[in-house]
Amino acid sequence: MKLSEIKHIYFIGIGGIGMSALARYFHQRGGTVAGYDRTETDLTRRLAAEGMNIHYHAAVDQLPQSIDLVVYTPAVPADFAELKALRERGVPIKKRSEVLGIISRGMDCIAIAGTHGKTTTTTLTTHLLHSAGIEANAFLGGIAHNFSTNYVAGKSNWVVIEADEYDRSFLQLDPTIAVITSMDADHLDIYGDHEQMLETGYLAFAKRLVPGGKLIVQWDLVQHYFPDKEDLITYGIDLGDYAARQIRVEEGWFLFELRTPRGDTGTWRLPLPGRHNVLNAVAAIAVCLENGAEVERLKEGLASFRGIARRFDFVLRTPEAILIDDYAHHPTELNAAITAARELFPDRRLTGIFQPHLYSRTRDFASEFALALNKLDEPLILPIYPAREEPIEGVSSQMLLDRMANPRAKVLDKSSLLDYVRETRPDTVLVLGAGDIDQLVAPLAAMLGGETEKTNN
Repeated sequence: MKLSEIKHIYFIGIGGIGMSALARYFHQRGGTVAGYDRTETDLTRRLAAEGMNIHYHAAVDQLPQSIDLVVYTPAVPADFAELKALRERGVPIKKRSEVLGIISRGMDCIAIAGTHGKTTTTTLTTHLLHSAGIEANAFLGGIAHNFSTNYVAGKSNWVVIEADEYDRSFLQLDPTIAVITSMDADHLDIYGDHEQMLETGYLAFAKRLVPGGKLIVQWDLVQHYFPDKEDLITYGIDLGDYAARQIRVEEGWFLFELRTPRGDTGTWRLPLPGRHNVLNAVAAIAVCLENGAEVERLKEGLASFRGIARRFDFVLRTPEAILIDDYAHHPTELNAAITAARELFPDRRLTGIFQPHLYSRTRDFASEFALALNKLDEPLILPIYPAREEPIEGVSSQMLLDRMANPRAKVLDKSSLLDYVRETRPDTVLVLGAGDIDQLVAPLAAMLGGETEKTNN
């Protein structure tokens, strides 16, 4: 399939963060882009404002007559009416991951994978490369505030891609540089168990590196999964080829010293909170330094990084109230977000609003979720967001509550939650989850007494 021949593109699930980046790519190349999504959001409204034709009720009669390519997300059921009709028409149909693979071939691909940290690391890498004068293209898994988008058009032959492990999507990529940030168990509905996720997922991804390419792996993973790889580049805290040391917090900044294979580089200033984000920053810096970027330009770039929508995103920050929006939907991510909030605000009472994502994930990690949520002063749990799944008998948010030791934990629906927050007016709130919980952010911000600082474009 030649990209130059694709003029009319139709997306099923256009409002997804990865799908919308592809839609923007084709639109900016002059293509006619249309699509379906089941929910209107700020992001789909923005896509429509950019000139894309989007509808929200599945209807075969709304399908464009001229379509060169259909792109769909694996979350769409196989019997979805529009998908069935397009198959019957004989239109070329590809998954999002396949299209990303086609786009990236012929380019120098930086693919960043990991159960956690890949969105932040991908966005940081893109921002730092641009800061260093390397104008990379990028497909991001979040809205980067520095670029106000999740697709970045660059002038170089480099493309930075968030490499998604779900549905083994990242096996469509042939990276010149591959980064692996973490390999915790997840998506067991796809892989079956953790061992299969490692063997048929991450380790298979590492083998797709082009000859002469560079594999950059977080230090803690090396001894377990890559013991015989002598050509690895490693990064970590205190250990690794690229090692952050002397991490401390000063006036709201995370500061660290960085040792590299070429020597010490002095002090770096990171505006993102948490040691996990120090790790993400070191991975991004390693990619850039391996590409010949200058240290001082990277330091300036890191200090100017403005973050990502829904990644420890300060929606409201006043002396009276703090509201943080975070995509955390795995126990490790919950622990990271809660720990970061504790480090920044040790004297504040933390209220967390968590929406579990997927019945299968809730079932597989129920005890781990309960332990993470116990670390909040006040955990408020919404019903499970099902996404692509049907309910599983016995799996519910109440199941998490039953495993928790925190006496202030509650299960509330969205309406009751807003009433509760209106009555209790907590001063520090974390909104946590990957479903439609983001739709509560604006009313919560208004309720807690301020206007949103950032919008999800």
